[in-house]
Amino acid sequence: MTPLEEECNKFQMGTEPRAERLLYSLLKSVSRSFYLTLAILPRNVRAQMALAYLYARAADSIADTRLIPREQRLGYLSGFRKWIRDPDRNESVLRDIQESLSPVGPQSQERALLERLGDCRQVFDTFNREDQFRIRQVLEILTGGMERDLQIFPGEDERHLAACGTLSDLDAYTYSVAGCVGDFWTRMMCAHRPAFRGWDTEAMAKIGIRFGKGLQLTNVLRDIPQDLRRGRCYIPETLLAEAGLKPADLLEPRVLSQFKPVLIQLLRIALDHLDQGWLYAMAIPRREWRIGLACIWPILFAVKTLSRISLSADVLNADRTIKMTRSEVYSEMALTSVLFGSRLLLTGHYGRMRKSVAC
Repeated sequence: MTPLEEECNKFQMGTEPRAERLLYSLLKSVSRSFYLTLAILPRNVRAQMALAYLYARAADSIADTRLIPREQRLGYLSGFRKWIRDPDRNESVLRDIQESLSPVGPQSQERALLERLGDCRQVFDTFNREDQFRIRQVLEILTGGMERDLQIFPGEDERHLAACGTLSDLDAYTYSVAGCVGDFWTRMMCAHRPAFRGWDTEAMAKIGIRFGKGLQLTNVLRDIPQDLRRGRCYIPETLLAEAGLKPADLLEPRVLSQFKPVLIQLLRIALDHLDQGWLYAMAIPRREWRIGLACIWPILFAVKTLSRISLSADVLNADRTIKMTRSEVYSEMALTSVLFGSRLLLTGHYGRMRKSVAC
């Protein structure tokens, strides 16, 4: 185990109440990457961010399971949102979801998460009303986006492929999946961390939205071939038409050269969003180094991913996965932890990585 891994595991064995330790254990089982980011956060915002993520992950498990009919999934998403709004009045709705999904649940970790939502709720009840409102608000947007996804993409494989219509539709998708989280993150930090009192919350929340959109657009570009085989084309039809392509054409890796102008356009949009994310991270007060690193890491990981996408001949090949190795992740985390004392060195590092994106 590396020193960074040891640091990330410390808080799970700390003095947090048992329910919170369970929260972190669940998070580690369903998302190793977000767990690493969470571990560095200050304690007075850590549980709120963890719980919001786990609720979102539970909703995503409901939306993504292919073992129950689509209409039933939409019904369960609606029921889950009702439970988030008012858990006391909708406890039976949650039990129905758990009983229906447990026997056919997706992966064991996600099934365990669905089964332990009651424990997660115990943590939620310890938050003040303002934090509960923020969590409910972001979950409304996230689950609404999941419902729209199920309606826009009616199939489960490439035989029933559907596509995002326009660039505006793609922008709305990236907002509902991740941009809204940038807004949520900003408001939570401003509410709890005194060092952020100098921030213009509304202005920074808008930049936080751009930050989140950049991270999600990176995921969209990375996952093109896998999404296509799930019946989903997030690349706008209007952009494809300009290149003389249809969504189904992207199932053939040989069209990469024809698709390249569309890819370059989207890479540039993603970089513009991430540039805003970098300005956001650099505006974080120096003494809030934990929050600063928690923002810097995903930006650098995203830029590295965009670089590989831009240089890869396998962007449309479903048999190849573009991602950073665990050793690369830990190496980047270690380097930026050392550089954090100098904004000049950090920004120089970001600039060099950015230039490696061929667009």
